[in-house]
Amino acid sequence: MNPLAGELNSILDQTVAGRLLSEFGRSLYFPKGIVAQTAEANKRAHRFNATVGMAYEDGEPIMLSGIKSIVTGLSPTETVAYAPTPGVPELRATWKREMVRKNPSLEGVPTTEPMVTSGLTNGLLQVAEMFVDEGDAVVLPEMFWGNYRLVFELRRRAQLITFPLYDEQGRFNVAGLAKALQGHRKAVVLLNFPNNPTGYTPTKTEAAQITAALSAHADAGNDLLVAFDDAYFGLFYDDSLMEESLFVPCSTAHKRLMAVKIDGATKEDFAWGFRIGFVTFAGLGLKPVHLAALERKLMGSIRATVSNSSRVAQSMLLKGLESESYAQEKAERRAMLKSRFTKVREIVESVDTSPLVPLPFNSGYFMSFDCSGVNAEDLRLALLDKGIGTISIQERYLRVAYSTVDERDLEELYAEIVKEARRLAS
Repeated sequence: MNPLAGELNSILDQTVAGRLLSEFGRSLYFPKGIVAQTAEANKRAHRFNATVGMAYEDGEPIMLSGIKSIVTGLSPTETVAYAPTPGVPELRATWKREMVRKNPSLEGVPTTEPMVTSGLTNGLLQVAEMFVDEGDAVVLPEMFWGNYRLVFELRRRAQLITFPLYDEQGRFNVAGLAKALQGHRKAVVLLNFPNNPTGYTPTKTEAAQITAALSAHADAGNDLLVAFDDAYFGLFYDDSLMEESLFVPCSTAHKRLMAVKIDGATKEDFAWGFRIGFVTFAGLGLKPVHLAALERKLMGSIRATVSNSSRVAQSMLLKGLESESYAQEKAERRAMLKSRFTKVREIVESVDTSPLVPLPFNSGYFMSFDCSGVNAEDLRLALLDKGIGTISIQERYLRVAYSTVDERDLEELYAEIVKEARRLAS
């Protein structure tokens, strides 16, 4: 093992973070190579900086005119230069401030500085590689984003342990989560709210119950990494919902529980193609020296995979976050999506949708039907023949992304879905 990895492990070994690390995670370190030496030179080489593999002219990176002509308001450095491995410092600091603003209870809670990844998917992979060994338990609701299988099951060969998302009352299945955790001395819990594919977020009461169930499992002497895929964070449409990320209460819940927030600009800031995500760690009892060690390990993992994320996307996102109209525009777009949500809820509550049963939804981009008596894949294909695209899941559920459909067209969309379902069921 590299001595740098050994140093980081010695810092973490007496913490939940150290116990949770995968074999690969224990081997991770950030080398004192080109990137580290270049960072030192950027601060101290005031005469000539002959370190990084870039081409400069008159003190600025060279940028072709075809690119320069379409990028306004950004310097060559902000456009084509490499970004630091953990991300542009100003963007990381701004994202942290925004995270605290959106989650006021996070004020004063020690966390790592958000580190930039190439989208949320890359953030999930970085976390998986750091903490998941072959055969490890990854506990999650049975309604989950299909890419989790590729990240955790295929690439890390984890054991996915699922439980029904809803209980008999249509609420989050806290008892199912607790039962799925039983017998696992080390586990990763993966929660995604608002949930893809159902568009469900726990209420404030349910959120407190989830945190209590996780803490109870940790209190029994088990180590937990609770990962929050907050891709759709902020898109909450009901006053009863937990509008702070569950990352916040879990950050201080128990010394045997570490929390990680994986979020980004993808959905929150309507910048899907930017591929800018963030990873932030926290945990009760983790001191600044422990958090810094986690940052170094994550930096090593990023360096070994994508090296660094898109500089121009980070620069554009930073400009957007600093824009005077940022808050107002986001509120307007959120209101538009909430209006579509309200319309869809009115439709499914006022119209007989049988044989389709709408699953509870209250947030995000989606809602899903339980296709009772109809094969969801058959229904998806039938709708395609009508020029309508939807997603089938497990041949039982049909996901509808109402976020992509103008409000004026929603009644027609749902009428066609129900019509085709009834035709197939007859």
